[in-house]
Amino acid sequence: MSWFTYPTNPESAVKTEKCERDPQVYPWKRQFQGKKCAPEESKEQPSAIKQFFKSFDIGKSEGKDRKEIEETEINNAGADDQSEKQDLSVEDGLSHLTSEEETPSGEQRFNQFMEKLGKKPNSKNLDLNNCALSAANITELASLLPFLPELEEISLSWNGCVGGTLKTLTVHLHHVNLLKVLRLNNCRLTAEDVISLGEAFEIVSQLEELDLSWNSNIGGKLSLLTKKLQEGCKLKCLKITDCNLTAKDGESLAELLNVTPNLEVLDLSINKNIGCSMKIIAQDLKNVPGLKELNLHMCGLKQDSLQGLDTALQHLAELRKLDISCNREIGGGFKASTAHLASLKNLEVLDLHQCCVTEEDMTVLSQVIPLLSSLQELNLSSNKNVGLSSDPLLGRLRFLPKLRSVTISNCGLGEESLSALAEAALHLPELEILDLSWNKCVGGNLKLLLGALKLAMEIQVFRLSSCNLVAEDLALLTSLRQDGHLARLQKLDLSYNNNISDEGWAVFCQGLGAFKELSELDVSLRPSSCRDCGPWFRELLAALTQLPALAELAMQRWTLSESQRKQIEGFNQDNKRNIRFDC
Repeated sequence: MSWFTYPTNPESAVKTEKCERDPQVYPWKRQFQGKKCAPEESKEQPSAIKQFFKSFDIGKSEGKDRKEIEETEINNAGADDQSEKQDLSVEDGLSHLTSEEETPSGEQRFNQFMEKLGKKPNSKNLDLNNCALSAANITELASLLPFLPELEEISLSWNGCVGGTLKTLTVHLHHVNLLKVLRLNNCRLTAEDVISLGEAFEIVSQLEELDLSWNSNIGGKLSLLTKKLQEGCKLKCLKITDCNLTAKDGESLAELLNVTPNLEVLDLSINKNIGCSMKIIAQDLKNVPGLKELNLHMCGLKQDSLQGLDTALQHLAELRKLDISCNREIGGGFKASTAHLASLKNLEVLDLHQCCVTEEDMTVLSQVIPLLSSLQELNLSSNKNVGLSSDPLLGRLRFLPKLRSVTISNCGLGEESLSALAEAALHLPELEILDLSWNKCVGGNLKLLLGALKLAMEIQVFRLSSCNLVAEDLALLTSLRQDGHLARLQKLDLSYNNNISDEGWAVFCQGLGAFKELSELDVSLRPSSCRDCGPWFRELLAALTQLPALAELAMQRWTLSESQRKQIEGFNQDNKRNIRFDC
């Protein structure tokens, strides 16, 4: 038992406990709770024993002591309040500075967003093609548009998640009123997206290019978009490839032509159901006199469609490219539908491949095509009557000196038509691409083209796939190069010529190293066939070391030995090359 007992001051104890736990008394204590004070700031707190003896001091009245204690507490409280205000003021200032430092600017947020997607930031061209965007990415992108006032191009193609979320983006397009290009290929767009896009047309008044290709759900709903277009729209390029367009959509397109006087490119390819409304569309093509490209590839055109189109051509003096390929049912319709084709003096590209042209069609085309004085590219492939016709269209190509590309694969050429082509080629100094594939008569007769190939100083692409070539044909090619011709040849296709002997391949490979600019070579065999790669393989590897530009070598269906396969696999590493071998 101790010699004295500490008396308790209930009022003081309650007050001390209340001050320690009540945040209303000392709100700053909670804020700094758990923090150690610096040694110079710590104050010794009076113990309960000292307070007890102090209350019994001799010569001091209880009233006076209590008054002094209260004054001391008031003064301390005032000092603590002042200290609290200073501490809070300093902390608020630091918090404000920290907030400014940590909160990224709009530009920083945009840069971080692009880097996250593996793209380089560009404030004028937003290229997010094939980035596996999510709905969250679209939402984040929408929030960034206010920080991109100079944006002119948005490309979101090949991102399926864009479908169903486009409105999230379009409601913010008013922030980018300089937008000129919007590409949404293969985005799985829905009817709601088409509506949102139509509403956005009222905002992005500077839009010049819109690409909605490969969105099959657009079919039957195009009017939701076109009816929002205002007269005098600045649209110059509209691409709606493979969107499952209907005959009704064709009517909507006709209406669109009435409000887009600046249209220069119209691509409706691979929409097989709009052929029946082509006459309606053609009637309004007169409203776009500046049209430069018209692509109607695989649109289900018929002979009457061709007639309507020909009538429209008289209004399209600026047309540079016309593609009506893969419309089989127009065959036989050219004889009555080419009156205005010859008037296209600025036409540079004409694609008629796989149109089932008849001999009568060829008679007319032989008269019209040579009149297209600006023509640079002509594709007549997969029209058997090109080679069988008695009318010498190929011979008349001499009147088209600007021709750079002639594609007449699978045209049923005979020796006579091949000779006519060879003679015409003598007058084509700018020829860069010549495709004679799938014309069996070329095999053994390549010498007929010898004179033309000697003069073809610009030729870069030569395709001879499935031409029944023989060893002598390959020897002719290598001798031409050794004599200084074909110097610019970059792509050579010799595939599907199974009749070439091992000796023929060996001779070819021995001279192959002279084609210094060659970047692609195809020597594959026909499907469903195979053959051992003979001794000429050694010559091939030696030639590859002399071809600095070669990037791709196709050797499909050649059977390689284990040793040969290892040599192929180690070639790039051993020679510090990066050739893609397709074996």
